[in-house]
Amino acid sequence: MNVILLNRIENLGHLGDEVAVRAGYARNYLIPFGFAVPATREHRERFEERRAQLEKEAADALAQAQSESEKLSEVRLTIRAKAGPEGKLYGSIGSSEISEELNRLGFKVVKRQVLLAEGSIRKLGNYKMQIRLHPNVTVELDAEVSAN
Repeated sequence: MNVILLNRIENLGHLGDEVAVRAGYARNYLIPFGFAVPATREHRERFEERRAQLEKEAADALAQAQSESEKLSEVRLTIRAKAGPEGKLYGSIGSSEISEELNRLGFKVVKRQVLLAEGSIRKLGNYKMQIRLHPNVTVELDAEVSAN
């Protein structure tokens, strides 16, 4: 199935690209979430009329992500968790806990934006992680996990 992308989709294409994807991916994800429209003649004409507006919205989103990345790069995140005597956590700290902590600090971050290179955190210590605010903007963040 061919679709016209209304946003940049990682590993798929940029705004305005016409790409071939599986019908289920388009029907269940791209189209319902507003990331694409079916590539019909009518949609192509309507997209060309809205192209300038969509490009401006994409540029605004990039500028906002860059300004937020400057603020976020100055943050040193501290997460408190229960741990055993050897420093091993009871449970683990994943992307959802990190995003909740960032939201408490005033940043709008959802868990899928948090990239943990080594997977969930299971021990006390200092960690580096990446926060993807925009497909073109990624911030490296330092976090310290300490015992309660």
